[in-house]
Amino acid sequence: MTTIAERTKLIKPSVTLAIAAKAGKLRSEGIDVVNFSAGEPDFDTPDHIKAAAVEALRKGMTKYTDVKGIEPLRAAIVHKYEREHGLSYRKEDVLVSCGAKHSVYNVLQAIVNPGDEILIPAPYWVSYSDMALLAGGVPKLIQTSEATGFRTNAEQLEAALTAKTRVFILNSPCNPTGASYAADEILAIARVLEKHSCLVIADDIYEKIVYDDFQVHNIVALNPALRDRTVIINGVSKTYAMTGWRIGYAIGPADVISAAGKIQSQSTSNATSIAQAAALEAIKGPQDDVMTMVREFHKRRDVIVDRLNAIQGMRCLKPQGAFYVFPNVRTLLGKTANEKKLASPCDIADYLLEEAQVAVVPGEDFGSKEHIRFSYATALEDIEKGCKRIASAVGKLQ
Repeated sequence: MTTIAERTKLIKPSVTLAIAAKAGKLRSEGIDVVNFSAGEPDFDTPDHIKAAAVEALRKGMTKYTDVKGIEPLRAAIVHKYEREHGLSYRKEDVLVSCGAKHSVYNVLQAIVNPGDEILIPAPYWVSYSDMALLAGGVPKLIQTSEATGFRTNAEQLEAALTAKTRVFILNSPCNPTGASYAADEILAIARVLEKHSCLVIADDIYEKIVYDDFQVHNIVALNPALRDRTVIINGVSKTYAMTGWRIGYAIGPADVISAAGKIQSQSTSNATSIAQAAALEAIKGPQDDVMTMVREFHKRRDVIVDRLNAIQGMRCLKPQGAFYVFPNVRTLLGKTANEKKLASPCDIADYLLEEAQVAVVPGEDFGSKEHIRFSYATALEDIEKGCKRIASAVGKLQ
C-alpha cells in the first residue's frame, strides 16, 4: 500500500461534500431535491463578460500569461481599490490566482511557519482552518455568537492574540453567517491589531452583496497604519456569477505578494488566460447586472428568514450580506426521527435530505455544533417549497 503524506491526515473529510453526494444520488434517481447547499449565485454570467472571453479566444489569447496575471487586469484591480476605497497600490502589489480560495492558500503558504497561530472568528468559511494546517500553522478560533450577530470584537481579539499569532483573518460579509462589520467595529479591531505584529487577511469576496443600505468598509482604508501588513482577498466569482471561471486575487504588501507569486509559479502558474480577459471586463464594464442580482438576493433573504423563523425549533438571524443564513437548530437536537436520535447538525441535515428532499449544509464544517447553513442563491419558488417541506419534516420529530 502506498504511504500517504502525513499532511493529508490533518484535513477533515468534508461533511458538505458528503451531503452534496447524497443529494446528487437522489437527483439521479429522479427525486426532486431543493438545493440550499450551493455557495454560488444561480444567475448566469452577464453576457458582456462572456462576450469578452469569446473575443479573447478569437484574438488568440490562449497562451501563458505572467504568473501574476495580465497587466490590464492587475491595473483594473488597482484602479478599483483607488476608486472605491481611496487606496493606492501598484500593479506589482496584485497577484491574480485561480479563485479567491487559491489566493488565500498562496498567502498562507507564503507567510506561515510551523507552529504559527492563525486567528479565525467562528463560525468561519470551511477552508480557512484546513489551509492553515496545510501551511504548518495552528488554527485558533475566536468563538462568536448570535448575541453579537456572529461578529467578534476588539476585546475578544485582544484576549486571543499571543506572541505566536501570525495571521488574523477577517471575512466581511461572512460565509456562513452573512455577518458584516460596521466601520466602528472594524476601527476598534484595527486599533488592537496596530499593537501587534501579525498579518491581516481581509477576505472581501462578498463585498458587493449587502442589504438595507449597509456600507462595506475596508480595514486598510479605515486604518492606513495596517496597510503594510494587510492582504486583501477578492475576486469575481460571487459578485459577477463567475464561480466556474476561477479568478481571484490578492492585493497587498509587495514582499508578501512576491512570495505568494513564487508559490503559485510552482503550482498552477498563471490563472486561465481567457478567464482573465472576462474578469477584466467584469471589473471595468457595466455594473447593472450586479445590482439586479443583489436586489433579488435581498428579496430572497427576507423570505427565507421569515419562513425559517416560522418553523418551530429554528431561530434565524437576518444577515447584512452574502447569500447565506445560519439558523440555530439547538432545540431540535436530541429529538427522534424514524427511531434515530438527531444528535448533531449533520444528523439534522441527513434527516432533512432523506425526509424532505432538501439539501442543507451542517454547521460542523463551519465550526458550529448548533447551526445549519442555507444558501438562498436559488429561486424564490424553491425557497418557499423547501421551507414548507422542512416545516413538515420538523413537525414529525418526536
